[in-house]
Order: sequence, then structure tokens, then C-alpha cells
Amino acid sequence: MSQLFYLKECSSTNDEISKFLLYENSDFTALYTFNQTNGRGQYGNTWSSTAEKNLAYTLATKAENIKLSDFMFNYYTANIIRDFLANLTENNIKIKWPNDIILRNKKIVGILIEKKKINQDNYFIIGTGFNVLQEKFDEISNAGSLLTLTNKHFDLNAFTISLHDFLVEKLNKIPSETEILNYFNVNLFRKDKISVFELNGQRQNGIIKNADKNGEIWIDLENDGLKSFYHKEIKLLY
Repeated sequence: MSQLFYLKECSSTNDEISKFLLYENSDFTALYTFNQTNGRGQYGNTWSSTAEKNLAYTLATKAENIKLSDFMFNYYTANIIRDFLANLTENNIKIKWPNDIILRNKKIVGILIEKKKINQDNYFIIGTGFNVLQEKFDEISNAGSLLTLTNKHFDLNAFTISLHDFLVEKLNKIPSETEILNYFNVNLFRKDKISVFELNGQRQNGIIKNADKNGEIWIDLENDGLKSFYHKEIKLLY
């Protein structure tokens, strides 16, 4: 059973979702808005969004129902959001480690997964921000939208319902961790390509080799050789 709630405006769907978990006993409870005023990204970053142009969507599910490690759940969430958009747009969608969704070298989705204890239950809180109809971005931004990159105009309400149904379906049929990790690596952005990285304030070339089950990424750097990194320890410039 799943529930999908709508707010005309809210500060952060990840913060507001807890209020809806107080009243519903569903396997999946989701909240969305087209006007999020104070969205949060990974590690305290902000996620800005133009009102009525984009989607902020958060899905909560009890952690006891997810038989995956936290890292693997992060990967699987990125996999299924990637698949939803690839199917919808008929485009080659990539995952920028650990879980940004990329189309034509532009970020179109940001994902923030948190684990929270609410009413004595532990939940995975999957927060997502989808750039759908926004047309203008900061000139130096790596962001784009489905409209600017595919020239397709999506109805926000229909988009949200389709997304919700797809995520619930896929979270009810979770594959093995090996399958999840292999698929994540198949769709990993800039994998096996020479890229520029920033490490300790210095830039150097390197090649992304793979992401592993511990949540680390392995990069073969021209100066330092093959090394693994956690998120925020190294930055991919693209």
C-alpha cells in the first residue's frame, strides 16, 4: 500500500514528510510539491528550484523492509530513477557517483537519502529534486532540465504519479546487491573516460574505474595511481 500527498508549497519535502508518517501506516508514503522554498542537497548543500516548474518529491519507507546496506540502497535508488527517466525520455541517462542523475552532461536530478527514526520506526527518506520545466539556469551551472535537454514538455502532475508508481513497483522487487552494483557501474557517468578531478585543491586527470559495495569510487589518477574515495573527498569537473 502506498500514499501520495501534495502540498502547494513547503520548505523541504524531506522535513515535512514526518508529519504524514504520524497518521498513515503505509509501506510507502510520499509527499510532493512544485514549490519547495528551502530544499536540501547532499552534505548540507542547498537545492534551489523555480516554483511550478520543477518537482520536489520525497518517499519514505520503513528500513526494516529494505534488505540492503545503506550504500546499496543509495545505488539502487539512483538506478531506478535513472531507469524511469531513460524510459520516459528515450535518452541515455547516466549516474554521477554517488547519485546525481545526468543527461547530456547536465544534472537533472539531485537525490538526498536520509535515515530517520520516527514514531519508534526507522525510515529511509528518499528526497529528490527533478528539473522538469525550468528554462534558465545560472550560466556556470551544470544543471539542466528535461525541457531544455529533450525539448519535451511534461505535465507535472502526470509526471509525479508515474514516478511514484514506478518507484513503488521497483522497491517492491529489489534485486540482489550484485545486480544492483553491476547495473550502477554500467550507467556510471564518465566511467573509463579521461576526466579532470580536483583533489586537495589541485587538478589532475584520471579515469573512473568503478564504484564499490562500500560506497567508494575507484579512480586511476595520473599522479597518484589507483585510489578509492568517499563522497566529497574528490570532485569530478565536467
